[in-house]
Amino acid sequence: MSKITGIKTGKSREKRVNVYLDGKFTLGLLAETALKEGLKEGQEINESQLEQLGTQDRFQRCLNAATRFLGYRPRSEAEIRQRLQRRGYDDEYIEKTIVWLKERGLVDDIAFARFWKENREAFSPRSRRMTKLELRRKGLSSDIIEKVIGEIDEKDSAYRAALKRAPRLSTNDYQVFRQRLGAYLGRRGFNYSIINEITERIWKEHNNISK
Repeated sequence: MSKITGIKTGKSREKRVNVYLDGKFTLGLLAETALKEGLKEGQEINESQLEQLGTQDRFQRCLNAATRFLGYRPRSEAEIRQRLQRRGYDDEYIEKTIVWLKERGLVDDIAFARFWKENREAFSPRSRRMTKLELRRKGLSSDIIEKVIGEIDEKDSAYRAALKRAPRLSTNDYQVFRQRLGAYLGRRGFNYSIINEITERIWKEHNNISK
């Protein structure tokens, strides 16, 4: 059994503390780990407790990395796993972190897929096929992808995408307009029949407005 004789703030950018046992530096911990575990000077601690502290600290660091990653935008489970693996965290702590996040609703692949779809529909509409490819790259399961892309109205998406693009194109020459708008919609994955229908619709609407 050893006694904690000092808990001193470290100099790293992360809020860490150095723990001294019997006058000697023994381990560094996140300040939040030390606080959660209620460490204080004069406290007696054994080898098993020390090992548990190290385990809890490694998990906390892994969890902190995941929550920072989630702070920018929602993420899929696969994205979080890949991020943590690249950061060098052990699979044991990654799995524990994923479970913790799922239990609190912070990781939900169905919710993420809908977020991605809705974000695309609002700011950069594209086809089911292209949305499907994007969600697949995010590591989502086929069942989730098929469920979410089935909610996409391709004609509506193509129309909204065309409305955003059309003001940048000249409406003096139908063939030029059709070619350029069609190429734009094609890059967003829409098929030939939808491109034809939407291009003609936008052309007519713009001409009616200009008359």
